[in-house]
Amino acid sequence: MSGIPVADDVLDADVAVLPVPEVATALNVSANKVRQMLRDGHLIAVRRKGELYVPVAFLVKDGVVKGLAGTITVLADAGFSRTEMLRWLFAADETLPGTTPVNALRTSHGTEVKRRAQAMAF
Repeated sequence: MSGIPVADDVLDADVAVLPVPEVATALNVSANKVRQMLRDGHLIAVRRKGELYVPVAFLVKDGVVKGLAGTITVLADAGFSRTEMLRWLFAADETLPGTTPVNALRTSHGTEVKRRAQAMAF
């Protein structure tokens, strides 16, 4: 599993997560493809009991939430660690539709989420 950036587990206990094999099944890809998505910054995982887990909120019926990979890239360019990205994506923000950046992405407000992520870089 070396080479896969992993965030500290800063998720609230009520945030649903899936292990990599189940993410692979949900996305209809191999577990190796999911690990490549983690390396490429298309997803973020946490480690629990030695296994990698991905928040269910990052997935939709037909794949990964639209705009998530771009948002992760913007946050990485701003110098955020994977842990800081995860914390920000799940932080309550009543000024966003959906009340958190990840929920705003899930409700097609990716442009606003990315705009805010870019603004934090300055």
